[in-house]
Amino acid sequence: MTNDTATKTDLDAELEKYRVELTGYCYRMLGSSFEAEDAVQDTMIRAWRSYEKFEGRSSLRSWLYRIATNVCLDLLTAGNKRARPMDLTESTPLAQAALSPRPDSTWLEPMPDGRVLPTPADPAEAALAKESVRLAFMAALQQLPAKQRAVLILREVLAWKASEVAELLGTSVASVNSALQRARATLAERQRPGGGAAVSDPLDEEQQKLLERYVTAFEGYDMTALTALLHEDAVMTMPPFDLWLTGAGDITGFMTTLGAPCAGSRLVPVEVNGMPGFAQYKPDPETGGFTPWAVQVLEISDGRITGFHCFLDTQRWFPLFGLPLRLEAEADEVEQGA
Repeated sequence: MTNDTATKTDLDAELEKYRVELTGYCYRMLGSSFEAEDAVQDTMIRAWRSYEKFEGRSSLRSWLYRIATNVCLDLLTAGNKRARPMDLTESTPLAQAALSPRPDSTWLEPMPDGRVLPTPADPAEAALAKESVRLAFMAALQQLPAKQRAVLILREVLAWKASEVAELLGTSVASVNSALQRARATLAERQRPGGGAAVSDPLDEEQQKLLERYVTAFEGYDMTALTALLHEDAVMTMPPFDLWLTGAGDITGFMTTLGAPCAGSRLVPVEVNGMPGFAQYKPDPETGGFTPWAVQVLEISDGRITGFHCFLDTQRWFPLFGLPLRLEAEADEVEQGA
């Protein structure tokens, strides 16, 4: 191996150390799992190609964040703002429920924790990192102009100094502080339904038991048990459909009508957006076993489920989460169906 090859191999390894945190940054900026990963790959390629020009005037980490920020700002010039259904329409009563899809580019996308959350030694830092990728916070970020978004993430999530952010963005400290103030004011004004998550890290005993009861109720399709777990103002969303429902009555009513084919589903735990979640597999009546249906993200607060978000594009989400595209029926289920 030549010295030049060894140097490039060393650089690849050094850059790779920052992949997870950069993906988290780009994900917060863009609201899209796949765009974030593409943005980080673009960042790595640009860094690799221009490394000879990197003179060490800043740290390698700061330099990578500068490149990643420019990549994200370029992607955001089209003005697309990823959203949740409740950011776009009013809640629909069950009697008027209709499943109207919108393009993939409309929606805030889910993300596995492992792809965006480094493992800090400080538990408080870990908890803050999880809060900063929760759906409600992510949706609020998407309402900010791109540079305000960058300032808020760098200052409040990543705890950069105002002077460091100013240097990264090529602006003044006063400008950074002003952008941060405006961003905070915008977030305070735009509190929307479906944001009431208060999840311990790790989950406390009460929350663990709530999830166990949820799995039992959902897999048994027991609407009485499920109603007991839902907050009276609980919200259900189902991207790519813009429909969203409020209240246990409409949610369980939907599940027993339009959602009735989900009866008998199986749930597999996943860690998603800093919150508890499940991969839902729906029974396959033609071949037996179970096929992917949704990645569920649950928001819980005060011992109840306040948000129930189902991302239905399984051909994209299940591979992203490293999930199989089929579950086989267990032996006892096969015997019962015989």
